[in-house]
Amino acid sequence: MRKSILLFLSALLLNVICISVNAQDISVDLGADEVGLNELYTITITLKNGSIKSYTDFPIIEGFAKRGTSSSSKTNIVNGQITSSQSIIQRYLPLEEGTYTLDPFTIEVNGKQVRSDGKTIKIGPAVERKRDSRRNRFDPFGSDPFDDLFGRGNKNQRDFVDVKEDAFLALTTDKDEVYVGEGFTTTFAFYVADANRAPLQFHEAGKQLSTILKDLKPDNCWEENYNIENIYGERVTLGGKSYTRYKIYQATYYPLNLEPVNFPSVPFEMIKYRVARSPSFFGRDRQEDFKTFYTKEKSVRVKALPPHPLKDQVAVGDFELDENASKLAVETGESFEYKFNIYGEGNISGINDPVIPESKDMDIYPPNVATDVNRGSGRVTGSKEYTYYGIPNEPGTYNLKDYFSWVFFNPRTKSYDTLRSEIRLNVSGESKQNVSISSTDLGSFYDNIDFTSNKLERLTDNKTGEILANILIIAMLAAAAFMFIKK
Repeated sequence: MRKSILLFLSALLLNVICISVNAQDISVDLGADEVGLNELYTITITLKNGSIKSYTDFPIIEGFAKRGTSSSSKTNIVNGQITSSQSIIQRYLPLEEGTYTLDPFTIEVNGKQVRSDGKTIKIGPAVERKRDSRRNRFDPFGSDPFDDLFGRGNKNQRDFVDVKEDAFLALTTDKDEVYVGEGFTTTFAFYVADANRAPLQFHEAGKQLSTILKDLKPDNCWEENYNIENIYGERVTLGGKSYTRYKIYQATYYPLNLEPVNFPSVPFEMIKYRVARSPSFFGRDRQEDFKTFYTKEKSVRVKALPPHPLKDQVAVGDFELDENASKLAVETGESFEYKFNIYGEGNISGINDPVIPESKDMDIYPPNVATDVNRGSGRVTGSKEYTYYGIPNEPGTYNLKDYFSWVFFNPRTKSYDTLRSEIRLNVSGESKQNVSISSTDLGSFYDNIDFTSNKLERLTDNKTGEILANILIIAMLAAAAFMFIKK
């Protein structure tokens, strides 16, 4: 008997290798037109002579809720020829009686588009289920077709058990208390212990996250989102225990006021597989199910900045200055370029512009501004560079710190600090202030005021001038008469 089984398996594997040269056929099968309220509706995709390696999401059906997928495989031997097929079955749970429409849809299987025209489905009352002792050969969730071959045909249905998972969902912050305007990094992640034995898988993570963030994002903060595109694992140690952490969302928040930043408990659904108690070589060894994990509530306290005349205006962070002047020696009336570059860690986008004092000795024009923000490794860093153009009007030595400085609060030192220019500009040549004044002088208009009379005189000596003057006088008299009559 054992020898016969081995010969059978050898022939089976040999023929399976030959299947790859045959054409693959993909089909979509829809469930019955009518189901009871206590029955499941199914959509099945089947691939003949091959294995399903990838497929896109099954459609959403109004009036139904998705309840996981299962897979099945079949092998037929006819006249020595072996054909096989693999199916993925999406299960739907009816929610309420009525008639619903499954719209036309397309599923991509192994990179190939497969279309279905959809159908109308009627959900009726719950139906009475009759117990059937016979083996249900057509039930895709039923018995392993190879149970009889190995002497395990006593059960009508495979026995799957729920293995307790060693995993959790968490929302963490790198700080529990911050100053107003100070950043803290929030991480929303799933943790799986190295000792975990329960099979877990992510399920529509992007769609779930878009819903979660509506509740998660605080209204009283500026957000710098790290925009995680792909979820990948990284090893971490918590309490002396090793985990793999899967970051789903990460952002740095900057409180805009003194209200505490509160994060509610949010759910996240994972696929969790039930494991077969007695695995079969040919049958399914696990069954798909779902489990929802929840984060704990989290709150970050916000405290006021110490007293300072500019405490409501300054930026908060750890910043430094990088400066550069195109020239250190110029003549009056000659322009120079000066760059005031603030860089470091903090809310780069929220850096307030330096306030430049007005001066007759030097004209300084509004700057060009370039902002560079980097988000990574749980930090927001970058720079904000101001490029100014100046023209000195008086000769002498200029300490640019008298013009260019910037105040901020450093939470690391818990004190205010000022970035000041250390550049000196040497200016030679003659004073240009009079030139500047004359360029804005209104000229001889005011010089001739004392010699100008306000007496009405004729515009010209010719006939046309007299006619125009008379018309003007008549118009003025008519207007006066109209105002008198109106009164």
